[in-house]
Amino acid sequence: MTDFKAQPPAGMEPTGASTQGDSLYQLIRDDIISGRLQANERLIVADLAQRHSTSTNPVREALQLLRGEGFVVISPNRGARVRPIDQNFVRDIYEIGVLIEPALTRWFVGMATPEDIVQLEKVQAEIEENNFADALRHSELDTRFHTIMYERHYNRHAAELWWKHREVLRAVSRRYNFTLARRAQVMREHRQLIQFIKDGEAEKAATLVAQHVEGSGRHVLEQMRAAEAARAG
Repeated sequence: MTDFKAQPPAGMEPTGASTQGDSLYQLIRDDIISGRLQANERLIVADLAQRHSTSTNPVREALQLLRGEGFVVISPNRGARVRPIDQNFVRDIYEIGVLIEPALTRWFVGMATPEDIVQLEKVQAEIEENNFADALRHSELDTRFHTIMYERHYNRHAAELWWKHREVLRAVSRRYNFTLARRAQVMREHRQLIQFIKDGEAEKAATLVAQHVEGSGRHVLEQMRAAEAARAG
């Protein structure tokens, strides 16, 4: 299953963009995350269109998508520039998840079916089989695990906000490796979450999810700090 890719909650397009706009969105976002586009660098529509051999409309569309995710800042009379992908940015993203996901989880526990449990256990088995060997596959399976819980939620705005912020944090975290301690924690919390769902323990599940999301965000922050310290010598 090397071509496995996590899909957004049902009824939600990954970006809602045109094919060209979505392709440019992915390319420019990767350039920002990798550092090929530097913090505060100006993003000139005509230059980006020439670089990617396209017209200006898909570029504008991509920049608006990136603005919505917080990767790009667009100011009147100053145009677009790259937002610094710093610790404050990551903190803001994961704190939103800490607020949203417990509410989505409480609802899911009350609605979960035996089929949902089977799906969660199947994905968790694949996560454990992979055992972090393929980082991209782990990321996509982990996203699928949580999507099973949230994709039927009646509040589509909340589900969409979760997905968009999840994708941002997932993209940023690709820079870093999981520590052994974090790997063990992820496995343990997933198994415990499945058990809480089976037992109908909505509050315990919600509390655990908040802990899980915060742990993920803090792990990325720790990796960012370590990388900065290493660069500083």
